[in-house]
Amino acid sequence: MEGEINNLVMVWMTVVASLCYCQTIGKIITHGTTRLLAILPVILLFLVLPLNLRTIFLGGPISFFVAWLATFKLLLFAYGKGPLSSNPPLPLPRFIPLACFPIKIQNEPSPNTAKQGQKSLTNYAIKALVFATIIPVYQNKSSIHPKVFLFFYCIYVYTGLEIILAMAAASVRAALGVELEPQFEEPYLSTSLQDFWGRRWNLMASAILRPTVYTPVRTITSRWIGRKWAPVPAVIAAFLVSGIMHELIFYNIGRSKPTWEVSWFFLLHGICLAIEVSIKKAVNEKWRLPPVVSGLMAVAFVMATGLGLFLPALMRLEADVMAHREIVAFIEFVKSVSIQLRMDKVIVFSAFGSS
Repeated sequence: MEGEINNLVMVWMTVVASLCYCQTIGKIITHGTTRLLAILPVILLFLVLPLNLRTIFLGGPISFFVAWLATFKLLLFAYGKGPLSSNPPLPLPRFIPLACFPIKIQNEPSPNTAKQGQKSLTNYAIKALVFATIIPVYQNKSSIHPKVFLFFYCIYVYTGLEIILAMAAASVRAALGVELEPQFEEPYLSTSLQDFWGRRWNLMASAILRPTVYTPVRTITSRWIGRKWAPVPAVIAAFLVSGIMHELIFYNIGRSKPTWEVSWFFLLHGICLAIEVSIKKAVNEKWRLPPVVSGLMAVAFVMATGLGLFLPALMRLEADVMAHREIVAFIEFVKSVSIQLRMDKVIVFSAFGSS
């Protein structure tokens, strides 16, 4: 654990130094191909930097933050677009967290949107308690049916992701003093696949895929198939890129050759979402399914395909074994640090007492 923390410090120092360079480049080179060439070494570095971490709880989030989000934001920044581009240029204390954390600042937050962005502590406490059951469930894995265990792990993936992203957002909120948009909006309440992926699940990923993949593909294909149907290939392209980036994250975690099941999972959802969008365009609104029915179908489809494609790929990396081992190691590390602090306190008091 201590060695991994040292590696984490090294990774973040490299990220901060690289982003300082990119922010400086943004001031002296106008947006375009020249700026892209200037920051391209940083983009390539960010793609491999998470390989310095071996744990799922550190390597996984850093892969998402740095290898995916930061690289895509820098690609937009190279052409004067995205959250890192503004006039006047963003100050460094804001440029860095916006680049490497999954956050989106609310421009003019109203009281209602502020409440929406900040869920109650009870909400997070319940999800933390649910996630904490991973230890007893893992310890009794042999007595649990494999499909039931995968179902539990599906819940752990969601609760773990939301807690990690909420902690990152809370840290940035406290540092910058700004209101942030939420990352998850209770995805189990979705009314359709479009609602699930576009408005409820990992919204930062959707927000970064939209300008980098969806919009360019829609613009290009609209010349060939018209503006009405151009969103169909654009949606599929965005999901395909999402699948590839998830394959990169999985590789960084497990160092195993991709089986491409994760890519098939996202491609399948992209195709199904494109079909759903097409049906909505073609069918009168009064003929659509009630939200309760379509929502249950959408959530069931996500769960079924997740259990069949997404989670098996994750379990082949022994993610459950890694997670259990890291939780236990972290608990032992905290215990050792607290014992050392108590011993240091006793030594200090003894020294003062003897003097």
